[in-house]
Amino acid sequence: MHEAWIRQVVGMAAENVRRGGGPFAALVVRDGIVIAAGANQVTRANDPTAHAEIVAIREACRVLGSFQLADCDIYCSCEPCPMCLGAIYWARPARVYFAATHCDAAAAGFDDALIYEQLARPPAERSIPMIHVATDAATQPFQEWIGQVDKLAY
Repeated sequence: MHEAWIRQVVGMAAENVRRGGGPFAALVVRDGIVIAAGANQVTRANDPTAHAEIVAIREACRVLGSFQLADCDIYCSCEPCPMCLGAIYWARPARVYFAATHCDAAAAGFDDALIYEQLARPPAERSIPMIHVATDAATQPFQEWIGQVDKLAY
């Protein structure tokens, strides 16, 4: 069955290209049923976070009424980029299946190597410097979170 879902998601990605979008698509599947589908909408929506996996995760969470995708599988036309990988880990699906690799994406001009390289650097040494501003109030939101007795942990 995995190959059928992969073929479907690859077809969706190709169709998205024909409609002027990026060559990426994703499906969220639970118990053999597609819960949500997403295609890359970065240029269409002028949203750099509108990757196929993010679009599909958002829709699946809306459909399921949950911020986690327990017992779901995600099928991607390509190995997830670092941003999508982070979203996938936060969504906590059971498994992720993908067709093309990040090397295939890089050969087509979608190279995530810079991001991986930047993550390995100290924040202040990144190409977009990230400057820590120390303040006594920095941990206040966390202290309030820790003190909440009725919080919904994630």
